[in-house]
Amino acid sequence: MRKLLLLVAFSYTAAFAQPKTYSTANAHSHNDYQQSAPLFSAYNLQFGSVEADVILANDELLVAHTERDVPQHRTLEELYLKPIQGYIQANKGYPYADTSRKLILMLDIKSEAIPTLNKIVDILQKYPELIHTPKFKVLISGNKPDPSSYISFPSFVVFDGLLSTRYSKDALSRIIMLSDNFVTYSTWKGTGPIPENVFEKLQKLITKAHGLGKEVRLWNVPDFDDAWSKVIELGVDYIDSDSIKALAQFLKKQSGKAS
Repeated sequence: MRKLLLLVAFSYTAAFAQPKTYSTANAHSHNDYQQSAPLFSAYNLQFGSVEADVILANDELLVAHTERDVPQHRTLEELYLKPIQGYIQANKGYPYADTSRKLILMLDIKSEAIPTLNKIVDILQKYPELIHTPKFKVLISGNKPDPSSYISFPSFVVFDGLLSTRYSKDALSRIIMLSDNFVTYSTWKGTGPIPENVFEKLQKLITKAHGLGKEVRLWNVPDFDDAWSKVIELGVDYIDSDSIKALAQFLKKQSGKAS
């Protein structure tokens, strides 16, 4: 009987310890609007998350990094919301034909937090497919209101927290991801090992975040294969990249190794 219990315990531990299989579901298209085909390129690669900077200008939500980009007049609705609505309609309530896949639209607010967020809420109410689809989330990043106010906003918007910050229970209930800027921890450029003390510190923070039920993303990590391998070792849930085709190829190879 003792041998049987030990075998069961070993099997459970071994299964639990199996490395996570990464795919483009774990890929985040950083500053996606700078791609040659915003949204479409990342979507065709089946990315799990895309990011757009937004500015409120003349009561319009524009996809823009700074005020200098405003004259391009690229609206959030035309560039992202309408196409995503089309995908959800085509896939009968899901962002992807593979109904196990989810899609996050991260909106990095570059203008004043509360007026911009209020405008985001107003516009999203025009798109019922977006706000009622469990597999699609609008994630607010960048300039955000005080965390104590998160619960006052509709549940169809969720928030990006900071990995190194402690939040109240109420704020955490509206945060689905904890992110952080890698360069605040290390000047590592992607070659050789990450300094052991940095790796251990980040791994502890990531483990703590996972214990809270939150997914993790690091930005400003060197953007190539060796560095992507290291953030996988750290256990991040989303790999941040501007080189989305290269990341997709890398993840395809990783998936092949795991299978």
